[in-house]
Amino acid sequence: MFGYRVPAPDEAMLISGGRRGLGGAPFRVVTGHGKFVLPVFRKTRFLTLSMCEAEVTETCVTRQGIALHVRAVIAFKVGNDHESIVNAGQRFLSDQDQMSILTGRIFAGHLRSIIGSMTVEEIVTERQKLAAEVLETSKTEMAKIGLTVDSLQIQSIDDGDVGYIDAMSAPHKAAIHRAAQVAQAQATQASVEAEQVAARNQAEYARQTAVVKAEYSAEIDRAQAQAAQAGPLAQAHAQQEVLAAQTELAQRAAELRQQQLVAEIVKPAQAEAERIKVLAIAEAERMKIQAEAAASYDRVALDRMLIDQLPQIVKEAAGGLAGANVNVLNGADGLGEIAAGLVGQGLTILDSVRQNLSGAGSGERDSASGAQLSLPGLLSGSGSGSGSSGSSGSGKRDGSVDID
Repeated sequence: MFGYRVPAPDEAMLISGGRRGLGGAPFRVVTGHGKFVLPVFRKTRFLTLSMCEAEVTETCVTRQGIALHVRAVIAFKVGNDHESIVNAGQRFLSDQDQMSILTGRIFAGHLRSIIGSMTVEEIVTERQKLAAEVLETSKTEMAKIGLTVDSLQIQSIDDGDVGYIDAMSAPHKAAIHRAAQVAQAQATQASVEAEQVAARNQAEYARQTAVVKAEYSAEIDRAQAQAAQAGPLAQAHAQQEVLAAQTELAQRAAELRQQQLVAEIVKPAQAEAERIKVLAIAEAERMKIQAEAAASYDRVALDRMLIDQLPQIVKEAAGGLAGANVNVLNGADGLGEIAAGLVGQGLTILDSVRQNLSGAGSGERDSASGAQLSLPGLLSGSGSGSGSSGSSGSGKRDGSVDID
């Protein structure tokens, strides 16, 4: 729209002509909005509010009399308040580049003044303190011209060919050099140690690898050996089991045969021996009872038996004469004597048997049987042993008989 003016965000619009501004300023200040300005009757100018820069390169003498070349950079701008804009507009509106020149000169003067009160060591080691003091001393003057300083940076301090700063830094440089050498040595040592550790680790890893390989190889060899021995061992175990089974079978067969022999021979023999023993004991007991019975009956039964046998004895004796050559010398009397002699011999034999049996006391029945069995013997010899009348072997009486 014709006559309507709007300042930029980083500008202040100054309108001169017409009414005065605030505080009796010769112009009105407009920032942040537009304003209708009558043409011809009003004049409009713009003052920058953006950041500006001023560079200071100055040779300053320290309290020790050492010249230092100092280079600093100042960042400043016109203040945002109405008073600062008015002060800056009155001084720099026609030539705004003068703000940097004037600011540099102001700071150069304050910088010389402050450095002159400090030593080189303080200036070098406390640059921030130097900048703060310069800002503090220049703040009042900068406010008067409507400017504010945002920052002051001391970019470089140099003593030229004097070498004071170098000499001052020599111990530090030496210390730093020593520290660097120590650090380098430590780094080298650490590197060597790391290499040695790496070598040991590699050697240990190689050893462990070799051990593991050896163990694997030994395990494989053992497995192969076991596999190779498995067949013969299994066969040997099988044969051993077969032999053990055969041995057990043989032992069982031997035990069975032994039991059979015991059952077939020993047991029957023992049974037979026991039977014979029992029979012998029974026979002995029977014979003892018979003997005791024979003795208890006071020879009655035996005498009866002998009496019963007497005719047989006489008969046997007479039978002995059957084939004999008998010569009867005295006829009928001689025959009577022969018969009487036979009877007498039978009685004699009977007495002899009784005496023998009574002398045996409690003798066994076999003795009686033996006596009975030996009767023919007794009879055969009775012709000479008898004391009966006229019956001796050679003696002859009248009427005796000779037997050839």
